[in-house]
Amino acid sequence: MNERETAVYTLNDILSEKAYNNIALRRTFNKDTELSVVQRAFITELVNGTLRNLILLDYIINQFSKTKTEKMKPLILNILRTGVYQIMFMKKIPVSAACNEAVKLAKKKGFGQLSGFVNAVLRNIAINIDRIKYPNEAKDAAGFLSVKYSYPKWIIDYWNKSYSIDEIKKICISSSLPPKLCACINTLKCDRNILKAALADDNAVLCSVQKETENNAVYLTKSGDITKTTAYKNGLFHIMDESSMLAVKILAPKQGDTVIDVCAAPGGKSFYCAYLMNNKGKISSRDIYSHKKELIDAGAKRLGINIINTEIKDAETYYSEDEQSADCVLVDAPCSGLGLARKKPDIKYKKTMEDIIQLSAVQRNILKACCGYVKIGGALVYSTCTISEKENTENIKWFCSEFDFEPDDISRYLSFESETAKNGYIQILPNMFDTDGFFIARLIRKG
Repeated sequence: MNERETAVYTLNDILSEKAYNNIALRRTFNKDTELSVVQRAFITELVNGTLRNLILLDYIINQFSKTKTEKMKPLILNILRTGVYQIMFMKKIPVSAACNEAVKLAKKKGFGQLSGFVNAVLRNIAINIDRIKYPNEAKDAAGFLSVKYSYPKWIIDYWNKSYSIDEIKKICISSSLPPKLCACINTLKCDRNILKAALADDNAVLCSVQKETENNAVYLTKSGDITKTTAYKNGLFHIMDESSMLAVKILAPKQGDTVIDVCAAPGGKSFYCAYLMNNKGKISSRDIYSHKKELIDAGAKRLGINIINTEIKDAETYYSEDEQSADCVLVDAPCSGLGLARKKPDIKYKKTMEDIIQLSAVQRNILKACCGYVKIGGALVYSTCTISEKENTENIKWFCSEFDFEPDDISRYLSFESETAKNGYIQILPNMFDTDGFFIARLIRKG
């Protein structure tokens, strides 16, 4: 298969078979090991770019096709979507190439009778690209944002209960950008300068951080698979977003502490805790799946961490043997993931308001089950990678009203101003620091 064909089949896995974009791409690349670095980059851009703009692409196709997208065969629709994406966003690709390759692919897959249709729709869009009609932003701001930035309208309406339309637009614009690769320096083995030299030897580039929220964060410009570099194999860093690191900084584990990470997989936050603790103390990293336990174990071994004890335990279940055993408890709860749209653009189309309601109940069950593990005067940090009042501030208000915990001013952990820090929490939006969207709250158990 060529790159465009591979991208179309990967999209089909994601949209029709409900696979996650990162898993589907990894499966594609593991299957076709002969793909070059350039080919993999092209496929990744075409798949994730199409997903980021799915609603917009369908909206445009429907303007220029008598057959509407909901009536099209999935393969033809994905051929059209990737073709329109190339025309709209991949300026280095000639329009003729985008159209011709789409036609060839339709014919190759047994849709020769539809190849003329594919050609006509794509060339019509290319000719009239400056005449596309969008919803009127002044009269229908939510409708405009939904189409322009490919967010289901229910998400825009939900966010509008907490944020202004201008703020939502900033969130949408920032979330439509390709993700940056962020790494957390393993200070048990190196510092920024040592890592920079090691990555230079691997032909990977260490980028400066313009608006640093966590001083262990570095951004990488990579060529190929970063996990194949000597620096990675030697455990000099692990992959982790800067906003996620901030949750650990706010947890503030100290050398000799006992920490329980109740939803630990794939282990990044537990690893960072170990760095801050100078690999001295105890960390219980928990998950309900054995394969995720193995993933954490492998990561800890690569990084040279020996204070992590992985356990298969359900975060929604209370374990009496853990009562008041921890100085710090981290609840990085399962959530709707609406702050991860850059990395997981398909998540926008897979979540519903019903999911948010159900997840909020799960999150409360986890808080209820795990809060007893915190020692008197100890800290519980609750975090999510979403932008959702029901899952975030509403849960914290409920928790503090039901249990003997109080918010702790987190201003001292931040290198930037936050209006809500004194109230014990912060909502990081993607447009604030060019990171994932993230919510973090720090709560202290009262005596």
